Amino acid sequence: MNLPKPKLEDIEIQLLLEGIYQYYGYDFRNYALSSLKRRIQSFMRSEKLGSISALQERLLHDHPYLERFLLGLTVNVTSMFRDPSFYLAFRQQVIPLLRTYPFIRIWHAGCSTGEEVYSMAILLQEEKLYHRCRIYATDSNEKVLQNAKIGIFPLRLMQDYTQLYLKAGGVQSFSEYYTAAYDNAIFRASLRENVIFAQHNLATDGSFNEFNVILCRNVLIYFNQTLQKRVHALFYNSLCTFGVLGLGRQESIRFSPYEKYYEEMAKGEKLYRRLN
Repeated sequence: MNLPKPKLEDIEIQLLLEGIYQYYGYDFRNYALSSLKRRIQSFMRSEKLGSISALQERLLHDHPYLERFLLGLTVNVTSMFRDPSFYLAFRQQVIPLLRTYPFIRIWHAGCSTGEEVYSMAILLQEEKLYHRCRIYATDSNEKVLQNAKIGIFPLRLMQDYTQLYLKAGGVQSFSEYYTAAYDNAIFRASLRENVIFAQHNLATDGSFNEFNVILCRNVLIYFNQTLQKRVHALFYNSLCTFGVLGLGRQESIRFSPYEKYYEEMAKGEKLYRRLN
């Protein structure tokens, strides 16, 4: 049986990703090829590059150019209280469990520009638990982490974020959490008092603590099965017994090797509790 020959463009992309990994240490080799290809093609169009070979030459000889490429390659689509029913379920199902711990460690993996980190900090403040929490907010992209640390977001988004906050069970006036300045909303410094922002690559880095909660929402969908399996192992080994894993709406632990070690906490909300 003759297997179909891989497309030349796919071979070029694999060579590009291998070069980036070997030279810079950024590992995109097990990201889902279809979505990765679209982002590479989009970047090439914006840079007016005619071939992947030309892109590779620029990347391997120009480090500032690589930083621009990485911003285009990593997906940073996010919002505050994204999928508000997830946060409502977190309040109802997870918060009572967290109240039983004297100190709570939360890992927000793939935190992007930080909107969901601030959302969780607000929720924990309202539930009177933030003072005994430590949130580790990590991402592979240093540039988006810098934006997350600042906690400044476009003011034009606040009306939509207010509606999402209310649907997520918010109990205050959302405007109390930020100060409007020109076209920006500057969020309270108190919301990041217990947050540690740090670079961490799910494709290459290991566990760095034991956590009561791990949130990794809308990240696994961009990985192939090999990398998804690696990340599921990483999360399982980083959660304490009865620790909680939160995934995105299109993600699941189903068909992973660790499915049998979790129970679903809220129907359809992708909140799972580790059983052993």
